[in-house]
Parts: sequence; structure tokens; C-alpha cells
Amino acid sequence: MSGLSISNAFDIEMLLSEHGFRRSAGKTWNDAADRWVMTTSHKADHLHDLQKLEWLQGHFSGLFLSDINEDIILRVSHLKKQESSSSTANRYLSLIRAILRASRDDWRWVHWVPSIKFFPEPEHRVRWLKPNEARRLISELPLHLSAMAKFSLATGLRQSNVSYLSWDQVDLKRRLAWVNAADSKSRRSFAVPLNDSALAVLFDQRRQNKKFVFVYKGLPVGRCSTAAWTKAKDRAKIEDFRWHDWRHTWASWHVQNGTTLYELQELGGWKTLDMVLRYAHLAGDQLMTAAQRIDKNCHLAYS
Repeated sequence: MSGLSISNAFDIEMLLSEHGFRRSAGKTWNDAADRWVMTTSHKADHLHDLQKLEWLQGHFSGLFLSDINEDIILRVSHLKKQESSSSTANRYLSLIRAILRASRDDWRWVHWVPSIKFFPEPEHRVRWLKPNEARRLISELPLHLSAMAKFSLATGLRQSNVSYLSWDQVDLKRRLAWVNAADSKSRRSFAVPLNDSALAVLFDQRRQNKKFVFVYKGLPVGRCSTAAWTKAKDRAKIEDFRWHDWRHTWASWHVQNGTTLYELQELGGWKTLDMVLRYAHLAGDQLMTAAQRIDKNCHLAYS
């Protein structure tokens, strides 16, 4: 009879138990995903996790954690990359890795997890639209996405903050909105000054819903990158543009119009200035005045 003897199998179980592990008892990806959702509801990107898990469910559902290996993860990651970008696929891989590591390190359901290789990404991708391109795309969007795109352009808010913006986060008289710390990626609350363009969108939305600012069929718009979004981009002839690039466009327009990087950091709710430096190269024209300040000294030095 091949395989481990009963005593050897018992010894292995005892050894694992001594190190704090226990048999997974048939624990599956579904069990791990459910526990992840319950224990990470405080995360700022919790809603994004839910969206990713919905897609991953179609590929991991029913699999035992002990059966998830490098080959399975590699196949799933390439499927995601075919329909999105390397960076998007990597975010899904990060979630898979986090859940598997929690299964091993926190919940002690498995004693081993596979290694995960990420796709190479271009550094600091900044894709932004010129005003005429933005106008062309907005005109092709359905009304609910058009309103959200206009507000994103005016405020620079991330998609989740726009999608679930509630009226109790808006003060039209003071021309302010705010993002609570629990909903902020930087884990700190920040105010959002409302310019005339943002206010115009809000006034148009006042009668849509009593609780949420932006809705579709009475519910918040959890996903903006839908088939309607893709078709609108095709009609507008806009390529390589993701919903998050509205935020890049907003930031790029600010820097091009003289907003300092410090002001941009505060407006966008970034935790550190490093996150804002990707837009520094767009301030070339505005830096001309600063460059001219030493021109007199240069002339004296050259003469």
C-alpha cells in the first residue's frame, strides 16, 4: 500500500498543530472570500474588493484552498489581462494574494500558499484629455454617466466617492462637499470646494434621489466602466482612457492653469506630495516666470 502510513499522517498533523495550523476541513475559496469581506469592511477600497471578488468568483468558486496553485493563478491572471490592462490585472492578483495569505497567516486554514508573479507596469501612467476630447466623450455618455463624468472633472473625486456621494456630504450654500475618512484612500477626511461647474451638476441632480447624488434606476452607480462606457469611448474615438483618468485629467488641467502641487495635493486628498509629483512636468509654462528670475544674474555672469 503506497502513501503515508497512519502513524506518519498522525505525526504530520501533530507537527502542524504544534505550529498553530489546523486542517482546512475542506475550506474553499468561497469560505476565504466570505471571511475577507466580513473582516475588511473598514477598508477604504472595500467596494472595489467586492467588485473584484464578483469577477474572481467565476474562476475560483468551489476550489479548495489547498488546490489553488501557480498554474491556476497564472491562467486567471492572463484572462484578466486580456480584457483589461496589466495594472488592473495586478490589482486582482494583489487581492488574491492578500486573501490566500490571510488564510495562511491569520486564519490558519492552510500551511502553504503559492507564489504570485505580477505583470510589469509602466511607471506613473498619466492619461488625460484635452477639453475638446472631454466634451466629445461626455456628449456620447448616457445621462447618469455624463453627470458623474462632469462632476469628476470639476472636483477630481475618485469614482467610489462620486458613486456613493450622499446629500448629507454636500453643502450647496457654502459650496462645499466632503469625503469622510472611512471613504478616503488616504484614510483622512478632506473638504471638496465646489466650483461653478460642480455646483451646476449638483443642482441638476437635486430631484434624482433623496439620499444619493448620482443614481441609475434609483440605486448608486457602483460600476462606471460598463458596456455603455466602452461604446461611448468608441463613438467618441477616445482610446486608452479609463474612468480613473478623469481624475488625471482634472489634476493635469489644474497644474496647466497654475495650481501649485501643494494646492493640488490638498484638493485631491492625497496623503503625500509624492503622489502629486507625476503631474509636475505639466507645469512647464507656469514655471517660465520662475526661470526668468535669474536671467539678470546670467547676463552679468556671461558679460
